[in-house]
Amino acid sequence: MAIPVKEENGFRFVDEGQGEVLFLLHGLFGALSNWEGVVSRFSRNFRVVIPMLPIYEMPIREAGLDGLRQFVEDFVSQKKLDNMIIMGNSLGGHIALMYTLKNASKVKKLILTGSSGLFEDSMGGSYPKRGNYQYIKERVSYTFYNPDVATKELIDEVFEITNSIPKCLRIVAIAKSAQRNNMAEEIPNIKTPTLLVWGLNDTITPPMVAHEFNRLIPNSELKFIDKCCHAPMMEHPEAFNEIVENFLLNNTSSK
Repeated sequence: MAIPVKEENGFRFVDEGQGEVLFLLHGLFGALSNWEGVVSRFSRNFRVVIPMLPIYEMPIREAGLDGLRQFVEDFVSQKKLDNMIIMGNSLGGHIALMYTLKNASKVKKLILTGSSGLFEDSMGGSYPKRGNYQYIKERVSYTFYNPDVATKELIDEVFEITNSIPKCLRIVAIAKSAQRNNMAEEIPNIKTPTLLVWGLNDTITPPMVAHEFNRLIPNSELKFIDKCCHAPMMEHPEAFNEIVENFLLNNTSSK
């Protein structure tokens, strides 16, 4: 499905469906295609909102997690959103955690999948190499249990991003910011009901990271998907959506 992107007051975003707000935060290389399965399933019963994070455009001095959290706060204020269910993948999960800690009253539920915030092996332990298509292909494939999920379209998109010096500078700055920002001491302050959905074969934020999130977040539950790496919503969309739907329909935590 092609997801239409709207523009308003300097923000680019997706806004599909009606009902409770399901607010999605993408990762460092988060293409809209990452969320196709989620938008298709949940826009029937929820208002699915996805802000396009200014990862590749923000001023270099602001290129970091605090700048991205501030962007989300500004966007939420502009759209007058409240009582949100926030879902974040990878870097998006990290931003979701930071946003929730500062704006708990606006967050009804939190869903994290392959989130950074405790530990991550970004890009397989190295930063993107400009102009090397084979390297980018290997790194993108590394994020999936089944490398066939890394379509040529997705690889081409990441290659185009990493082939730009200004974009690369921002990617590296944000990735370093994420690695420096360990949230182990802050995370126990999150009281929001939280679902952790993890790939059992995640090589970037391994299963031990999911268990640590589960231990640290008081009101959390953890679900694993087998034969799945860092982006469960892409690799196993049906299983992922089923787990999420059960969580959204259940008003109490199992922990």
